[in-house]
Amino acid sequence: MALALDNPEVAHLRRALFPPLFSAPTVGGQAVIEGVMMRSKNRLAIAVRKPDGEILVELRPWFSLTNAAILRKPFLRGFPVLLETLVNGIKALNFSAMQSAEGEEGESELTPWHLVLTMVVALGVALGLFVVLPHFLSALMLWLGLSGDVESISFNAWDGLYKMLVFVGYIAIISFVPDIRRVFQYHGAEHKVIWSFESGDDLSVASARAMSRLHPRCGTSFLLFVLAVSILLHTALVPVLLNIYKPDVAVLKHLYIVAAKLLFMIPVSCLAYEIIRFAGKFNTNVLCRMLCWPGLALQMLTTKEPDDSQIEVAMAALKCAVSEEACS
Repeated sequence: MALALDNPEVAHLRRALFPPLFSAPTVGGQAVIEGVMMRSKNRLAIAVRKPDGEILVELRPWFSLTNAAILRKPFLRGFPVLLETLVNGIKALNFSAMQSAEGEEGESELTPWHLVLTMVVALGVALGLFVVLPHFLSALMLWLGLSGDVESISFNAWDGLYKMLVFVGYIAIISFVPDIRRVFQYHGAEHKVIWSFESGDDLSVASARAMSRLHPRCGTSFLLFVLAVSILLHTALVPVLLNIYKPDVAVLKHLYIVAAKLLFMIPVSCLAYEIIRFAGKFNTNVLCRMLCWPGLALQMLTTKEPDDSQIEVAMAALKCAVSEEACS
């Protein structure tokens, strides 16, 4: 059955796959607990819906690791940007948790040491799930005789398959947790408000509601690019590494390759960052639409349709981030 072009579902999909040219400076954001963090240039704003219904907005400077000119160069900036985004994101999550748990004892801002520990744990869990686990599942395929050795295309094909399955499966599973679902709704609100801002519409709940909850510059898309780039680079570079040095013991060989894959995450993130910037900048190009499509499809899991009160919170964060006067 054909759908009318003015059908809301068709409009929703059309905005995501064929987005308008950006007509305003780009902003970025992140969903937090009962709120949204928005970044514009060198500052960020966190808006949180408190238990009493009030929207609390706080403006902060953006913590940056790219103040040095060389770290802002293409193909070098990706990993520092990833780390600074993680730092600011964790601090914003901590702030939102404090505000949404207002009145509970024991809540306080993260100290520098707590922040470092949280980052180490977060990175460790992510690398364990999406790098180490897929490798050893692929090693199981080798042990079962269903794969070649670590330098073979078949081993890397299994590794890539398990990376994608673990990533998508993890997102699908956590989406059933009620608190995570609310975060995903705020994620959708963040995207809708950013679309409204970038398209030049009036910043109102009504204009944002009509926008898509999918966005080509989303962190979900970035992580998907990281996985895709890592699969290609591992397939090309692992045989080269084993030609340079190859441990005689099988266990040591696998540990050697896993350690190399962890180090490869630095160039992988740098390359993935440039791809997503390119895809976001030239989002009307046919090739860029094709690059964006898998990430947009995955965002159907990581974003949910928000209600008007959630859009209102996202809008408060955006207005504060782009105009300090709006924070008061």
